[in-house]
Amino acid sequence: MDNKRKGLNTICTHVGELEDTVHKGAVSPLYMSTSYAFDDVDVKRYPRYFNTPNQEGLCKKIAALEHAEAALIFGSGMAAVSTALMAFLRAGDHVVLQQTLYGGTYNLVTEEFDKYGIAYSFTHGWEPKDFEEKIHKNTKVIYIETPSNPLLTITDIEGVAAVAKRHGIVSMIDNTFASPVNQNPIDFGIDVVIHSATKYMGGHSDICAGAVASTQEHMNRIFHLAKNFGGSLSDYTVWLLERSIKTMALRVRAQNENALLMAKYLETHNDIDAVYYPGLASHRDHELAKRQMKGFGGMLSFELKPYLDASLFQKSLELIKSSMSLAGVESTVLSPTKTSHALMSPEVREEQGIKDGLIRFSVGIEEVEDLIVDIESALKIVKNRISANI
Repeated sequence: MDNKRKGLNTICTHVGELEDTVHKGAVSPLYMSTSYAFDDVDVKRYPRYFNTPNQEGLCKKIAALEHAEAALIFGSGMAAVSTALMAFLRAGDHVVLQQTLYGGTYNLVTEEFDKYGIAYSFTHGWEPKDFEEKIHKNTKVIYIETPSNPLLTITDIEGVAAVAKRHGIVSMIDNTFASPVNQNPIDFGIDVVIHSATKYMGGHSDICAGAVASTQEHMNRIFHLAKNFGGSLSDYTVWLLERSIKTMALRVRAQNENALLMAKYLETHNDIDAVYYPGLASHRDHELAKRQMKGFGGMLSFELKPYLDASLFQKSLELIKSSMSLAGVESTVLSPTKTSHALMSPEVREEQGIKDGLIRFSVGIEEVEDLIVDIESALKIVKNRISANI
């Protein structure tokens, strides 16, 4: 049966699984060896070459999930981002990047690309025309992120992919916030799909990994650089990630549902100044999100009223953890200016609309009623502190 015709949960559970030929166990066996035979074998296996049995199995699963021909799994999301970009860029080339980007990607570009003689431009918006306006004769890559981190802007995937194709440019997307459950960019014409697999693919805040999926031709090019950069993943983590992906569709759909309910609750709250979530009808890109997403995701951001202490609010939460990273089954919050986007200058953050009081909310699978009680309790503590100081 063609993987593209299999159901999402079936792909998550079965594609790429390894058969236990010895004991007939129900799950993939774990091959921990870092040393394999090289004579009289079909494949010369070596962990840094991304071809151990567990690595190969997981890559097949991720490729199937993203409707791609092939995939590679990396030691981190940034290993995936950097390797994918550098595989298509060299001295004298130029890349166009979306204005609203994950801080780590922004920092990679602004701190490292000049050293390699690679020019870059950030758009002033995220419409297809904004990308086309930045294209130079030497532009080789267009890079987007949608939904974006942390303001959940939505970029027209099909529109940007069409711009790239007209100019013979490779298009790349960071699909982390959406996950393959909610969005499949290759179906809209994107060439290379990138994930921080630490997030929704891992889903339990205990795995650090990255993934890239594309055509076999593009993946061959990425592989030849990846084996030199050495960003491979240990087989034990590969095995854990393959296990975690089995429940990804179930987890993400539950998080989609919870995030929409939380966004609606926060949007009407008297103590909340703004809510950023593409599932809200009030979101500027809501209609576009409906066209290209199957679900609106588990991520949202919000701003408290200016007179409320956002730091104290986060410290006062009990059920919702104030914690870095995102997409675990447990709900977490953080301040982007202190964590994910701390490497950006205050001026760049302001240009992107990332305020000091912005709170990024990764909604988990808990009961929404319990999350609301936690938020109300924290808000009460913050407002009582204000009353005590009057």
